[in-house]
Amino acid sequence: MAALAGCGRGGAPPDPAALVADLTSGDEEKSGDARLALISLGEPAAPALVRLLRTGAPRERVLAATTLWGMGAKASSAVPALAAALADGDPELRVACAMALENMGPAARDAAPALAAALGDPERSVRQAAVKALGAMGPAASPALPALEAAIERESWPEAEEAVQRIHGGRVPAPVTEDE
Repeated sequence: MAALAGCGRGGAPPDPAALVADLTSGDEEKSGDARLALISLGEPAAPALVRLLRTGAPRERVLAATTLWGMGAKASSAVPALAAALADGDPELRVACAMALENMGPAARDAAPALAAALGDPERSVRQAAVKALGAMGPAASPALPALEAAIERESWPEAEEAVQRIHGGRVPAPVTEDE
């Protein structure tokens, strides 16, 4: 709990490294308190969580990704690390990273190519999370439209069709005719 001292009391902000240690401690209460403090801290906590995402044990890496999810766009500096982790061998981590990117919305635009690649993931849950993340980006995900449309041809999902509409700014795209 020492890492939480001063949080919200006008004192020095909590130390992100100490909070990450509490997050990974194995003590559920301490871990939950640390997660909330890291989320509240926002952007200053992102580098410590990115280190954990890159170097932690599998469970710790998922904890880092889900904590970044809770931070939303405040964790936009983590986008490159989250995008890179979409190629990790752990499907649970890939889903958690795609969900974190989804919660960042347009701030995750630089992850669009990695999310487009994730549309071909062997795990359906990863593909669905990637579709939702692209949809949450809206027009910022326009470069991923060809991959998303190809994914719809392979596997029809309401989420994918909704994502295409969001990328088009909420408009339903006009059908392409052979004359065009």
